[in-house]
Amino acid sequence: QVHLVESGGGLVQAGGSLRLSCEASGSIASIKSMGWYRQAPGTQRDMVATITRGGSTKYADSVKGRFTMSRDNAKNTVYLQMNSLKPEDTAIYYCKAVEQDMYFSLYDHWGQGTQVTVSS
Repeated sequence: QVHLVESGGGLVQAGGSLRLSCEASGSIASIKSMGWYRQAPGTQRDMVATITRGGSTKYADSVKGRFTMSRDNAKNTVYLQMNSLKPEDTAIYYCKAVEQDMYFSLYDHWGQGTQVTVSS
């Protein structure tokens, strides 16, 4: 089992920056990848950025060049540095961990979410 706790959301003006953190606990060694997703009211939850166990990152087109996902293995924490924020980035941001068990089955674990609001 993997437990995730996000932090770092808040209210920021357009053009500003925020850094989100997601600390993982539990079966850390079984985590195959982690990611940040976001969901605005009335929309589906979309991928923002992901990072694999090997360190490869992937970004949604809408955030490329503005957001950077990184990790600190010693702290079991991943980060999402968000720069040049736009009002359309307003959403609840969720951290996800994909756990792989010894049978190669995959399980998704989600954090509780953190609100990011960008004012124009």
